[in-house]
Amino acid sequence: MKSKSLVAVAVVCALALTACGRNNEPVIPATSAAQAAFPLTVSNNNAEVTFDAAPKAIISLSPTATEMLFAIGAGQQVIAVDDQSTFPTDAPISDLSGFTPNLEAIVAKHPDLVVVSNDIDNIVSSLRTAQIPVLVEPAATTLEDTYAQINELGVVTDHATEAELLATSMKSKIDEQIALLSPKAHGLTFYHELDNTMYTVTSATFIGSIYAMAGLVNIADAAPDASSGYPQLSAEFIVKADPDLIFLADNTCCSVTAVELAKRPGMGALKAVTNGNATLIDDDISSRWGPRTVDLVTAIVTAVNKAAGK
Repeated sequence: MKSKSLVAVAVVCALALTACGRNNEPVIPATSAAQAAFPLTVSNNNAEVTFDAAPKAIISLSPTATEMLFAIGAGQQVIAVDDQSTFPTDAPISDLSGFTPNLEAIVAKHPDLVVVSNDIDNIVSSLRTAQIPVLVEPAATTLEDTYAQINELGVVTDHATEAELLATSMKSKIDEQIALLSPKAHGLTFYHELDNTMYTVTSATFIGSIYAMAGLVNIADAAPDASSGYPQLSAEFIVKADPDLIFLADNTCCSVTAVELAKRPGMGALKAVTNGNATLIDDDISSRWGPRTVDLVTAIVTAVNKAAGK
């Protein structure tokens, strides 16, 4: 079982590209559903990747990419996923790791496509040297990045139509949820907790952008090290800010609940705690930028409307 300190590092590293030495830009598909035909070449991670045919043996080393692949109907083409790909439950989970990728273990499975979220230990160039196509789908910073990645995976796997339908459906459902927000929600302050050491997110991150859609004000934007996107706050900072809402995205990893939060020095008196507005948010859903972002938006809107008295 992972220690809570290791979980904290993993959570932040999984989200913060700059914090872990990654420098990948969001992917923009090179073609559309109407143009998809093989052989096909896409531009990805500053390189051209060519596919003679749709891949039939895909390895996903990214939990988000795993969710995207299954959501667009390419699940049957996936032969293995990394040890953090917990959704969907029928994904072929393996002992492969996205945090410490093992070239030999990957090659041994004879994939015709590997999808990663970042280039750890030069795994991308190593796979290319082994003549295995690889796509880098980095952490999104906006919903448009998410839609772009879904569409690119759709084109490459020959599920372009399904991908476009998924992206369109996501947009529609998210718009519907935002439309349900109480007018009183605008301007409410919040704190999103990534782990029990009080790492959080600013509005410059993907998660932060979702809260901004709801008109919320992020207390982390005023943190001393907010420029990282993932600052670690102190209990004193949170108590002074006294947010209207608290979102705990560390229940699974660190067993944090509103009751446990209230046991921290000074936090039992926070208005979010005393008013019952400290909400549990699924760890995985809130740390991924895939199809279940709709569920994240729904959970936020529900909590915000409760706090606003709607």
